[in-house]
Amino acid sequence: MIEMPSLVDQCCHGVLRTELGLGTFEARLAEGPPAAGTTSFDTQTGFAVRRWCPPLLGLEPHCAPARYLARRRELGVLEAGRRLLRGSGVTTFLVDTGLPDDLTGPAELAATADADAREIVRLEPLAEQVADTSGTVDAFLANLAESVHGAAANAVAFAAAGHAVAPEPPDAGEVRGAAGRWLAGRRAGDALRDSVLLRHLLWIALASGRPLQLRVGGELPVDFIRTTTGLGTDLVLLHAYPRHREAARLAAVYPHVYVDCGTAFPHTGARAAAVLAETLEQAPFGKALYASGARALPELHLVAARLFQEAVTRVFGGWVAEGAWSVGDAQRVAGMLASGNARRVYGL
Repeated sequence: MIEMPSLVDQCCHGVLRTELGLGTFEARLAEGPPAAGTTSFDTQTGFAVRRWCPPLLGLEPHCAPARYLARRRELGVLEAGRRLLRGSGVTTFLVDTGLPDDLTGPAELAATADADAREIVRLEPLAEQVADTSGTVDAFLANLAESVHGAAANAVAFAAAGHAVAPEPPDAGEVRGAAGRWLAGRRAGDALRDSVLLRHLLWIALASGRPLQLRVGGELPVDFIRTTTGLGTDLVLLHAYPRHREAARLAAVYPHVYVDCGTAFPHTGARAAAVLAETLEQAPFGKALYASGARALPELHLVAARLFQEAVTRVFGGWVAEGAWSVGDAQRVAGMLASGNARRVYGL
């Protein structure tokens, strides 16, 4: 039997402070609307929530969604969140604060969960805040560089969309032109989507030395990874599923590349063990880090953690039973994935 150590969640978000009805809860549960006449609970995520969350609120596993949400409202959003977050086994949250939702910040999340928390600074919102207070192109570019390097003093990492990466930084003329066009056409609060400025931001962040988390989706930035080898900044590939095997291979080939094992689990549910095993076919065990990617619902923090813990127990336990691994090695690698690798990469 593998004893699961406490977890460092290397990428998550805060939770909502408001009570939720069935419709609003379901909207946060799934990435898209359900088919007509069905519910978002009829997904791997929904089934995982019904398995793992009700017992922490005093209900039987797999109870009906309406009963679960009624009990959630009876306890209140704060008490329900406290029970769910504290039941996750996470002792340190690395919190991406760049989402537009009104979510709890690192300090509030830590207090609710009785855990530690550190901030991950998302680059796009940082640039938008700088633009709101910079009147000229020169001021914007100077303040942008200063803000990124200033944030590096306290942030544990930076995060950005991986689709904007390119193998080389844009030249100064490109950056000035893009900044001028963006500032001239934007209104306060407009999101940054200009690819030149996003590339510029990434390369400023690389120079800070802080780990850089890339939300890669289905597009893996191979050329960017190759170019940044030897610069001294670690890259962590997030949300690579269903290309998790390829992301794991990049972690095996490039010394500064790491891969998450966990953000896909709430979506894959009962198949989480298979995804973990497939990731570890390629990724060196020192290159895979647990992350939930959870946002808005404390249920998602709990579900990701429980599915990760169950997947490690099932996969590693099976390898031990087959004689492929010793119990001691299985326990050691479990500790690496759960927290040890994250503590080393992020200097916790």
